[in-house]
Amino acid sequence: MSIIEKAAGKLEQRTAAPAAPEPEVTDLVQESAPVLPDGVPRPLTPSEDPFSETPAEQKTAEASTPLFSKIDLERLRHLNIVTPSGEYSLTAEEFRMIKRPLLNNAFSGEKKLKNSNLIMVTSALPGDGKSFCALNLAISIAMEMDRTVLLVDADVSKPSQMKLLGIQAELGLLDLIRNPGLPLSEVLIKTSIANLTLLPAGKSTRNATELLASEAMAHLLDDLSGRYPDRLILFDSPPLLVTTESSVLSTHMGQVVMVVDAASTTQPALRSALTLVQHCGYVGLIINRASPHLSIGGYGYGYGYGYGYGQQA
Repeated sequence: MSIIEKAAGKLEQRTAAPAAPEPEVTDLVQESAPVLPDGVPRPLTPSEDPFSETPAEQKTAEASTPLFSKIDLERLRHLNIVTPSGEYSLTAEEFRMIKRPLLNNAFSGEKKLKNSNLIMVTSALPGDGKSFCALNLAISIAMEMDRTVLLVDADVSKPSQMKLLGIQAELGLLDLIRNPGLPLSEVLIKTSIANLTLLPAGKSTRNATELLASEAMAHLLDDLSGRYPDRLILFDSPPLLVTTESSVLSTHMGQVVMVVDAASTTQPALRSALTLVQHCGYVGLIINRASPHLSIGGYGYGYGYGYGYGQQA
C-alpha cells in the first residue's frame, strides 16, 4: 500500500469518528443566573459573578476615602465654641453675623474676587483669639445648608486647632507641600460635624516660610479652591507681626479676617498688620473681648464681639 493510500485511510477514520457534544449554553445560563418573574435571566451582580472585577474608579474612590474623627460637642460647649446642636447661644448669633459678608463675597455673582473662597484668619499679635475665632467661624459656616468648610491649621509653628478639637494628627499641610504625590485622603480629616473637614498643620520644619511661598503651595491652593465650588477654605494663620508666614500666605487669599483684642492690641500694631495684607481685596475685623459700648454701631454683643467689614484702602 502506498503512502498516499495509508494517509487517505487515516483521514477516513478521523472523519467517521463521532464529534464531541457541544455544551448546552442555555442550561448553563439558567442554572447560574437568577431568573426574573417573566422568565428572562437577569444579569449577575458583581458579588454573584466570580469573574467580575471592581471598576478602577470604584477602587480609586475606596482608596480616597478620607480619615474620620468624631468631635466631642460637649467639650466644645465648655470651651464656648459654636456647636450644630441648634441651641441658642450668643456666640452662635455673633458668628452668624460675622460669616454673612464672607459668604456674600465668596459666592456672590457680582464683583467676585479672585480666590474669594480662600479666607485667612489672623491677628497682629499672639493671644488675640484668632484660633478660637477661626474654629467658631468654620463651624458656623458648616451649619449653612449648602456650604462645606475646610479648616486648615496653617499656624504651622504653633498649631492649635487639633488641640481645640481633641484630635491627634501627624500628617498635614506641610507634608502635602513637601510631597506633592501624597494623596489628600491620607491627610484630610472628615469630622462628625456635617460639612466640616480638617487639614492639620503637619510635621514642622525650619523652612516652613519657604514651603508656604513655593510653587507647590500655589498648586495645592488652586486644587483645594477649585475642587468643590461650594466650599470655603478657612486658614488659621500665624500672627502677622510675629512671623513672615502669614504675609506670604496672604498673597494667595481672596479675603482676610483680622482678629483684634480690644484690651491689648494697640493702634500702631493694628496699622502695621493691616499694611501687610493691603493687597487683599477685602479685610474684615473681629473686635475680640470688646465691651458693649465699643461694638460697632453702638450694638453690644453679649459675648463681646464687634465686626467691621469693608474694602481695604
